[in-house]
Order: sequence, then structure tokens, then C-alpha cells
Amino acid sequence: MIDVWNTDRVNRFRAEATSRGLPADDVEEWVRRTVPGVYWTQGGDGPLSARLGGDPLLPAGAPDPSFPFVASVDCALLPTGAAGLPLPSDGRLLFFAEPDLGFEGQVPDAVRHIPAGTPTAARRTDTGYEPFPAQDLRTMWHHLSPPDPESFAEARWDDPDDEQYALAEELESAWTHVGGSWPLWTFALGGHPVVVHDDPLSLVRDAEPEAEDADNWVLLATWRCGQEVRELDLGVVSWLIRRRDLASLRLDRVHAHVAM
Repeated sequence: MIDVWNTDRVNRFRAEATSRGLPADDVEEWVRRTVPGVYWTQGGDGPLSARLGGDPLLPAGAPDPSFPFVASVDCALLPTGAAGLPLPSDGRLLFFAEPDLGFEGQVPDAVRHIPAGTPTAARRTDTGYEPFPAQDLRTMWHHLSPPDPESFAEARWDDPDDEQYALAEELESAWTHVGGSWPLWTFALGGHPVVVHDDPLSLVRDAEPEAEDADNWVLLATWRCGQEVRELDLGVVSWLIRRRDLASLRLDRVHAHVAM
């Protein structure tokens, strides 16, 4: 495990932004919109806190999943509060997804929680796809995730102009400049979405603008598909959920989003 939670990064970002003459109010708004996330990549010699691909470990009486198994996360091995989400304190979260652009909207069978101590066994199921390549994810780290600059601009200003979009890009540049070098991650909990075309978090929030809890939506997890996933060309799968639904483990209310 690599522990690179950097409490100085925000202060270094403020100093860098000041040196670039960026407006202080916008700098602080950028800081306010950063959120924590936990990230994994393959290799390393840390605890086996997550694994990717292969066959899912399921209880004997559990129904077959509707979609291919993507990843499992051992909740007991997560740093407390690192993902900024009301996650279970133990047991495993299992993630499933169809590698197709049509895998969108509410997907009741996309995420499962297996309580700690539940007997499980590997199960091969017929989902129409071969299992994704199995990988042990033993390299884990956690840090603050910055917003997508375009999403930041559209949340910060009504009908942002070119200068405001450029300012958001400059804020991202300042944040990245002081961040150091990070491994290329494969799977993540929390953080901000990876935006390929549209911001999936903005999409679910905008779908119900009148709802009182529209801002309650959070990014639960992200999978950056590798080249070995032939059905998606370097695709990105996002799982989204309302914070209150996650806290009560109403995982049947997860929404999915696929981009490539």
C-alpha cells in the first residue's frame, strides 16, 4: 500500500495559484469542490484490498449476476473516511458491468454487498461475455480528487464564457503542477468522475433538477477498462448512487454510465 495522502497539497495549490494571479475566490471554490478518493492499480506487495476480473465470489444462495464481474473491494481494508463515502465498514462490495454503451441508467444488479463472514465460492456465470482478465490490486493510495474543469466552470458560473472556461483550465493546471507523480490507476472509489464526453455525475443530477436531493448524488466507483477489454476501446465505467441510498445499502438504486 502507498500512503500518499498529502495534507500540504491544498496549501501548495493556493501558493501556485497566487503566483499565477488567479482570483482568490475561484481558488477557494476549487478547493471546496475537491473530494477524496481511493485508487488502485495492479502489482505491489500490499494487502489484497481489491481484485479485478475473474469469477465473482458469491454466496451459495445468491442469484446469478446479470452482468460480467468487474471488481471486488474489501471494505475492512479501506482507510477510514478515505473515499469520503458512507461505505460499509466490513464485507465486500462487488461491481458488475456490461462493456457496452447501452449500459446506462438505473441498474439494480450492478453492485452487491457481501457481509463479512459469509461463505462464498467462485461462480462462473453465463452473461454473454468471457470473464475479464483477473488482476490482484495490491497498490492502493488515497488523495483529493479535483473537479473536471468544464464541469467546474458550468457549476461555478451561469452560462460561462470562454474566459471562465480558460480560468477553470488554469486552476486545474495549478492543481496538477503541485501534485507530484501518481501511478495510472485502474479502479477507484469516490473521487470525481473521469469525463470522456459528458460528466456522468452532472447527467444524473440534471435529470431531476427539481428534486430536493439532486445534489445527494455521488460517484461510487470508476473502472478504467484496459486494452484487454475488447468491447470498449479504453472505456470508462462509472457507478453512481445517492449518498443516503449508499448509507442504507440500497444498492438496487445504483446508476451506471459507460463512455469510450
